Amino acid sequence: MPNLLLIEDDPAIRTSLTRGLRDRGHAVSSAPAALDGLRLAVEERPDLIVLDLGLPDMDGLDLLRMLRAVSRVPVIVATARDGEAQMVELLDAGADDYVVKPFSAAQIDARVRAVLRRSGESRADSSVTVGGLRIDPRSREATLDGAPLDLSPREFDLLHYLAARPGEVVSKRELLTHVWQIPYGGADKTVDVHLSWLRRKLGETSAEPRYLQTVRGVGVRLAVPS
Repeated sequence: MPNLLLIEDDPAIRTSLTRGLRDRGHAVSSAPAALDGLRLAVEERPDLIVLDLGLPDMDGLDLLRMLRAVSRVPVIVATARDGEAQMVELLDAGADDYVVKPFSAAQIDARVRAVLRRSGESRADSSVTVGGLRIDPRSREATLDGAPLDLSPREFDLLHYLAARPGEVVSKRELLTHVWQIPYGGADKTVDVHLSWLRRKLGETSAEPRYLQTVRGVGVRLAVPS
């Protein structure tokens, strides 16, 4: 279930679009202003953001640039402006797609699925290297300093998810949502156990970590060993 963030100041549009996207199988959170949306984007790490340009506290284009400075999350811009120069500016600023008002939830849903499909295909095809770790999602093979790692499917998915975000602190809730596909939380112990197994296979411990570093009360990150 994709997690979407809707940044839209009009309460009627926000309510109807949230309902329509949820009916189509998306988990949706929303914000009525730019700074609230920026905070949720950092805290919740959504799979995609639908961003209205006409926000009360900041121009949506400025918010798009701020989002691009801290995140690679796909962004679909919703705008009432349909000039070619405006669209070029949006795409140059980092928008993945745009839709011109008025629009329906069905139209946004189709755009969301297309952007997520392109984004997922791009990520899925790319191997990841962090220090001596190399993870190839196409062959589902991982090596450490050239030696193959014997990982279970879930351990591989966990390592790949973290390695694709090197240095970023990822919460257990996010791991449960994206690795275990449990969108509304679950047992943190499940994550802890798999992290413990993964550490053992990487030749490290929680007391002496090399790659998997726990940030107490926040989550875990995969870092390049110093």
